[in-house]
Amino acid sequence: MTENNDRVRELVVLSGKGGTGKTSITACFATLARNRVVVDADVDAADLHLVLRPRVRQEAEFAGGHVAVIDPERCTACGQCRERCQFDAIDADFRVDRVACEGCGVCVHFCPEKAIDFPQRICGKWFVSDTDHGPLVHARLGIAEENSGLLVNLLRKEAKALARKQGQDTIIVDGPPGIGCPVISSLTGAHAVLIITEPTLSGLHDLERVAELAAFFKIPAMVAVNRCDVNPDMAGRIGAYCHEHGLARVGEIPYDRDVTAAMVAQQSLVDFSRGPAARAVRDIWERVSEKIHKD
Repeated sequence: MTENNDRVRELVVLSGKGGTGKTSITACFATLARNRVVVDADVDAADLHLVLRPRVRQEAEFAGGHVAVIDPERCTACGQCRERCQFDAIDADFRVDRVACEGCGVCVHFCPEKAIDFPQRICGKWFVSDTDHGPLVHARLGIAEENSGLLVNLLRKEAKALARKQGQDTIIVDGPPGIGCPVISSLTGAHAVLIITEPTLSGLHDLERVAELAAFFKIPAMVAVNRCDVNPDMAGRIGAYCHEHGLARVGEIPYDRDVTAAMVAQQSLVDFSRGPAARAVRDIWERVSEKIHKD
């Protein structure tokens, strides 16, 4: 575990792929937790706001990376920038396609007339909002924009500052799917990770990838199996994997139509229902909360 004497504990909810129920479970945790700040770190496809319905009280632009801009007054159309651009981002009229430009800076470096400027690009906005279940730090990344890892890092930094300022002791992060750069940005330095999986072969494979990533960063991992009764045999295989690799199993969630109904109603499952899935999520939160605050 990362050394940190700060009383604020940070839990990251992850899954190896989308569609496992990660965001729905995070919304439930936001409802059940006390003294919490919630972060939607899935900035490439943010949707936690659909359930928590935030009221924005602070917003700022996010600048990440750079984009080439050719000044037609200085450009002599020598063509060196077009020859060296590996992304075909410069057209025959020496205009830069902002979507195609990767911000590598090769054209800027080799332009003999110094006719290419290289400003930072505005990639989106980030927000601090109020919800009925505490503060939410979230973002909206622009279409085809990158640097989501940097944005995730910014959101977590703001959430920690907000938690300290308001005396909150828990940060709950809805992480991105997969194991790429945004996931690493959401995971490094956290106190614990909860991996949401499902009883399928791909679910087991994705669980293995995320568990290995958490182990690499020495972050304790817990596992919850969603829709566990859809394939009991595979749920058993996941349980065996957890036992073999020392992963704490904190619960299983049965299939429940109330989950979909809660989404349609734009409510967290535990606000909407008292059914079997909602009861299972409540039990999971109690176990997770106890583990992240036990020291």
